[in-house]
Amino acid sequence: MPALELNTRSLISPLGVVRFFEVFFACTAFSLVSVYHSYNGSNGVWCMFTWCFCFVVTLLIILVEFIGLAQSLPLSWQDFTSAFSMLAALMTFTTSVVYPSVFIANSCSGRDCAYKGSATAMSCLCFIAYAIEVGLTRAKSGEVSSFLATVPGLLKVFEAYVACLIFSLVDFTKSYRSYAGLQWCVAVYCICFIITMFIIILTVGRCLASLPFPLEKALVAYNFLAVLMYITATFVWPIYSFRDFSRTYACNAGLCREWNNRLGVTFLTIFNLIAYIVDLVYSSKMVFVTTPA
Repeated sequence: MPALELNTRSLISPLGVVRFFEVFFACTAFSLVSVYHSYNGSNGVWCMFTWCFCFVVTLLIILVEFIGLAQSLPLSWQDFTSAFSMLAALMTFTTSVVYPSVFIANSCSGRDCAYKGSATAMSCLCFIAYAIEVGLTRAKSGEVSSFLATVPGLLKVFEAYVACLIFSLVDFTKSYRSYAGLQWCVAVYCICFIITMFIIILTVGRCLASLPFPLEKALVAYNFLAVLMYITATFVWPIYSFRDFSRTYACNAGLCREWNNRLGVTFLTIFNLIAYIVDLVYSSKMVFVTTPA
């Protein structure tokens, strides 16, 4: 067993201080919500899971770095922490939007409302803290760093997260079963998500060096293919998804939520298309501009 040495500097560094704030805000958020059990339904469970998940993982990161165990783990610690901070920022941002829109906008009064409002404020502060950590750990220009700390690496986390949001909405609507065009869109979301997650897992697991091809050029080729696929999905999904399914008809038939989910998939597809385009630009710059001939 490797000898452990306490790293007290990790607690008082700017990054360590930010992580303490993350733990405090996340803990306060789920504590306030649990007082009145104000997390019923799938949206409430998601919000509670986000705060608890971020609290537990961040606390583990602080503990691992404090006891000096990070270098002994069989994974790229910097890649893991960079990916998690980006994921946590995205999750807390989503929660900071979803929770008040569901639990405050419709039914809120008295002390219950005050607790919900305070939980929302803590969630927003938690997002800001994680966003600051992303900024602190992001690789600077000309700096040699892990892949997931670079802009393309952070974008990979963003692309995978947005794909998960798309899956949650598509699964609810089940509208993709009606047309082959929508089935193609779901295939695009699945293929890009699987490859992106594969890249993230290989990076965290320190397996990139064992690949039989240059990673940088492979990423450029993959991002180019993903952009083309998402371009088709950006046009095909709304064309088939809203065919004979207007908002007026949907709401009159009691299907407003399904229409909103289809609209949500449309915008999330556009967001991921933009992310893949930016990813392609950065990856191409890293290969064809930064790398000497």
